Amino acid sequence: MTARPSPDHHPSPRPSGPQDSSAAPFGARPSPDHHPSSADPFGARLRRAMDERGPLCVGIDPHAALLADWGLNDDVAGLARFTRTVVEALGESVAVFKPQSAFFERFGSRGLAVLETAVVEARERGALVLMDAKRGDIGSTMAAYAATYLDPASPLFSDAVTVSPFLGYGSLRPAVDLARENGCGLFTLALTSNPEGQEVQRAVRADGSTVAATMLGHLAAENAGAEPLGSFGAVVGATLGDLSSFDLAINGPLLAPGIGAQGATPADLPTVFGDAVHNVLPSVSRGVLRHGPDAAALRAAVDRFTGEVRTALA
Repeated sequence: MTARPSPDHHPSPRPSGPQDSSAAPFGARPSPDHHPSSADPFGARLRRAMDERGPLCVGIDPHAALLADWGLNDDVAGLARFTRTVVEALGESVAVFKPQSAFFERFGSRGLAVLETAVVEARERGALVLMDAKRGDIGSTMAAYAATYLDPASPLFSDAVTVSPFLGYGSLRPAVDLARENGCGLFTLALTSNPEGQEVQRAVRADGSTVAATMLGHLAAENAGAEPLGSFGAVVGATLGDLSSFDLAINGPLLAPGIGAQGATPADLPTVFGDAVHNVLPSVSRGVLRHGPDAAALRAAVDRFTGEVRTALA
């Protein structure tokens, strides 16, 4: 059996940046007891957070180029420093953080430890955590994915998680059921902003409906009767232009990636989402993160985007 490599075998050619010894404790594994389940369903908590803090989701995407832009090494210490800075600077002001799990997983168990701590500390500051994992499988495997993010006993227990329905919406049932049981949410891929997505999402089924429309219909059924907002959302790209041919009134949140670096602006939201625009949760990653590591600059970027979104939705 091949010996497991040391986590120290993550060399980076990037120059050393403003690292400090305080980065290491951020990667310490938190106790699952720090993840209490809320009595309120996710949709209600999200509506409250959006109303109180502003309708903005900030991605935490510590990819190598962004770490370098911050003057950090592409290693676990750089990852921890980056993540701590974002959480500490914005955790008391943004409604939702969306950590992209892949950027932590690439460092193995030490990277996941940083992610676990980030989830705990973000939630302790009052932000909701949407884990961007895009998991999708069948049967016991999907149940295991669901338990990873939606079981309060898990170190990665989050308020919501992104899921992929393209093994059939019914394959998501373990996640749907566990989310409902624990007051969590799901964001199901429906109309993503990447051009490749159209070959699946806009494919026409035998009954004449598109795959995307079918997924939106399933989500509307999950959210039927929920007040003030259902907990089962869709991922719909803000870069897609007029989507009036799709019924986005699912009584649930619409996660809208693409604001900022991908080219969409808050002013585009009414055109894309129409009457459903007030349930939109715009997601910004690089548009905010590129202003780091200065905490004040990060907060100013969030304030600017939040103000632009509120103006667009008025």
